[in-house]
Amino acid sequence: MSQQSKPAPHGWLLLDKPRGLGSTQAVGLVKRVLRQGGYAKTKVGHGGTLDPLAEGVLPIALGEATKLAGRMLDSDKIYEFTIQFGEQTDTLDTEGEVVHRSDRRPPIAAIAAVLEHFSGEIEQAPPAFSAIKVGGKRAYDLARAGEEVEMKTRQVTIHDLRLLAEREDAALRSSFATTSGRPDPYDPQAPLELADCVTLIAHVSKGTYIRSLARDIAHALGTVGHVTYLRRVKAGPFREDQAISLDSAEEIAKGAPIENLLLPLEAGLDDIPVLPLDPDSAQAVRQGRVLSDLPPVHGEWADGLHLAKLGNTPVALMELEGGSAKVVRGFNLSDVAE
Repeated sequence: MSQQSKPAPHGWLLLDKPRGLGSTQAVGLVKRVLRQGGYAKTKVGHGGTLDPLAEGVLPIALGEATKLAGRMLDSDKIYEFTIQFGEQTDTLDTEGEVVHRSDRRPPIAAIAAVLEHFSGEIEQAPPAFSAIKVGGKRAYDLARAGEEVEMKTRQVTIHDLRLLAEREDAALRSSFATTSGRPDPYDPQAPLELADCVTLIAHVSKGTYIRSLARDIAHALGTVGHVTYLRRVKAGPFREDQAISLDSAEEIAKGAPIENLLLPLEAGLDDIPVLPLDPDSAQAVRQGRVLSDLPPVHGEWADGLHLAKLGNTPVALMELEGGSAKVVRGFNLSDVAE
């Protein structure tokens, strides 16, 4: 094992999590590569669970960035997912046992039309196989024990829901079953084009279960279905084109500098304005003191959450109101060069 001589890193490792790996396992993997790479003991957490059967963007918080993991859990997410029509499983994905079957397949035109009914604020019942607690126990533990689990509905927001973009149209067409090729959609005599499965993209609020959304879409189309593919392409401000593979992460254990892979702590706060500090005010903030008599910007105070920084170093998240600022969350990064 390498001698632990490097300081603990602070920031985000954005993993492109493969199918089959759990979020907790991903955290364990990062802890291991940091240890083997010679870094001091580092706090590690993740910014939003992905089921083992799901893949895609998994933000891993390191050091002081773990203080922002809760904000990441509350952020919006974007997913691509495929619904296979005709079978519903108890887990609502490919891991479970089939509990309902249907010979009905929805017309393509009906799919596009029904998506409008799942936009905006909707009521959704989470899957029985989920980590939600029911009577003090995890729902999936009760479901696996064969108990009937009644899941209460909750309100979630679907910001956008649509068929996969036209760039994927060729692949999408291959999943459609037709009687004689692809018919002219404007020909009233043309046979209905039916979908055996469909791939959608959804921009959703926290707490939204894609497996439940797929189930409910299938029911609205007069059939049943389950998720066969699920990929998170965006989590809060983090995009899939920023994500690294597990192989890249493993290079840290072999001595690759983590700076080449690490996103800064403030990358998770790209929608929050910066409050510049001078050394004296930075010292006051680090002591938890309230800053008063802040000057207005363009004649008015910019109330709300701000990221207070001394030079390039994040000092704290602060709530501004009427020219005063109080600390919401401080960062212990005074050792970073300013």
